[in-house]
Amino acid sequence: MKVNVHTHHPKGLSEGVEIVNQYPATLDNSLPAYSVGIHPWYINEDTVEEELALLEQQIQQPNCIALGECGLDKKTNISLNLQVEVFKMQLLLAEKYKKAVILHVVSAYQEVIAIKKEMNITVPLIVHGFNKKEQVAESLWKNGFYLSFGRHLIYNERLRNTFVNVPRTQVFLETDDTEDINIDEVYAVATSLDREIEAIIEQNYKTVFNK
Repeated sequence: MKVNVHTHHPKGLSEGVEIVNQYPATLDNSLPAYSVGIHPWYINEDTVEEELALLEQQIQQPNCIALGECGLDKKTNISLNLQVEVFKMQLLLAEKYKKAVILHVVSAYQEVIAIKKEMNITVPLIVHGFNKKEQVAESLWKNGFYLSFGRHLIYNERLRNTFVNVPRTQVFLETDDTEDINIDEVYAVATSLDREIEAIIEQNYKTVFNK
């Protein structure tokens, strides 16, 4: 069974699972599996309280298996202090309802690690679209984060070396918002690096999402 842990463009896998990213204001709860969260790019200070209230309702739906994507992005023009505040409120919801979290992190890995420690977060945290150096990867996995790899695994030789070294119990694959590749292509590269990867990720999915 293949698992696409984060996608914006569901393909309707006949044999497998795809977790479709959604936003509170445009949620379709008929999807078989999805995540919902407030992305740091789209935080609106005037409406964020309403969105958080709506989010709390939505993450209790049976097909909502994760919160996110949410996180911190130092390259967007949204105030970092506001991002941190909204991120922490979403983590509290994830803890309350025992949902895994899909993370969007740009140039803020140490901040995210510090927040996890500060808040004593116990639910699984998955950094999606990971494409950084192995030193960053190691700091994340040693602090209990999961790493999800997507299109960059296809094109980036150095990232393949990082992928091989991530603990097998902390790895996922995804397509994110890329429409011109599918999860089979990502799995093909991953399988060339680790023949057991499909079974490994299936087990990780069952562990993280209580399936």
